[in-house]
Amino acid sequence: MKKLGVILAILVVFSFAGCASGGGGSGSAPFVVDMSTLQQLTVIDQSNSRVGGPIPTLRNPAAFTRNWQGMIIRFPDNFVDVSQYSRLTVALKYFNAAGEELPPRDSMGMLVFIYDITGDWHGPEMGPGPNTPVKEMNVMGFSGMIQTDRGVRHNMNRAPQAIFIQKAQDPNVAFIELERVIFHNANYKYEGEVVYGAGPEGT
Repeated sequence: MKKLGVILAILVVFSFAGCASGGGGSGSAPFVVDMSTLQQLTVIDQSNSRVGGPIPTLRNPAAFTRNWQGMIIRFPDNFVDVSQYSRLTVALKYFNAAGEELPPRDSMGMLVFIYDITGDWHGPEMGPGPNTPVKEMNVMGFSGMIQTDRGVRHNMNRAPQAIFIQKAQDPNVAFIELERVIFHNANYKYEGEVVYGAGPEGT
């Protein structure tokens, strides 16, 4: 009996150590991205994935004038290990040519997460591609899911380099602003936290 008790005690210790050190899972605290660490780059040619110098805003500086124009938001090089998270929430804001915020609806914008900023920004017509692990339409609209507390599932196995955000087909959209990016493992309600990467998971 004494030997059995020792074996059980060892198993409990190993089980606890595994839970404490394992990456990911529902126990990982959500990572609310510090937006001040992101950088917009000048889009020189979005068809050929060419960018220029930085722009000090997360909103396109010149109004979009046609469908599928886009902007590139660059993540820092030392970005978090996103493979420990299974879900992703992103929120955008939309504005008309006068700079007035528009109520969100379908067909206003889409976004693509990109592994390599020098590679393909567009990916397949629908769904993820080799360089575009996340592609979401109707962001903030009725049909969109990525902006919700539940977010969308992702299978990114390494940190993305950038987000490509595009104006869709709504003629009123002239400006788009990236509002927030959150990696998490369960439903997570954003309450405007300023301590990035902190806070318990939701249920």
